[in-house]
Amino acid sequence: MSQTLPLYLVDDDEAVLDSLSFMLHQFGYQLTTFVSGLDFLDKIDLNQAGCVVLDSRMPAITGQALHQRLNEINSPLGVIFLTGHGDLPMAVNAFRQGACDFFQKPVSGQALAAAIDKSMLRSQKAFEALQLSQNLATLSEREHQVLELLIQGKTNKQLSEALYLSLRTIEVHRSNVMKKLKVHNLAELAKYSQI
Repeated sequence: MSQTLPLYLVDDDEAVLDSLSFMLHQFGYQLTTFVSGLDFLDKIDLNQAGCVVLDSRMPAITGQALHQRLNEINSPLGVIFLTGHGDLPMAVNAFRQGACDFFQKPVSGQALAAAIDKSMLRSQKAFEALQLSQNLATLSEREHQVLELLIQGKTNKQLSEALYLSLRTIEVHRSNVMKKLKVHNLAELAKYSQI
């Protein structure tokens, strides 16, 4: 996981970025650094899975304000705070806002790497759930009805009887559901039963 998803460091202290980059490269991470939160927001696709390690106190936009922006757009990016000026209320607030972890500088490489891996996994799940929701939003009301019955294991004939539609119409709706949800079989369709 750590090798496939993007990792970002956002801190206005370049010395911190250099030392963290060196440390995290030794754990096998490929990462991108930013000295400002605004630069990060301008250059990154915020709708992808990944992890961002944020400093708290930065000029122009604080780590908390950047985290708030990510939440406002429902970004699946995992957030870890790494700050030299943290306190308990700040940590509690970060967790309430959905941060994966909160560390005081300096941090152990082992602890940070474990938190990054956990954050990446959580981000990947959030990204997949977001994709499923977006796919579901493309279905018509009738297609939603067909989907619910398919997930219950109903056959085309049973769908036809339950929805008072011809078998041919059911086949068309079923085909549309499969295409819109980007699945190829009923086993893949099962992942939509958890939403």
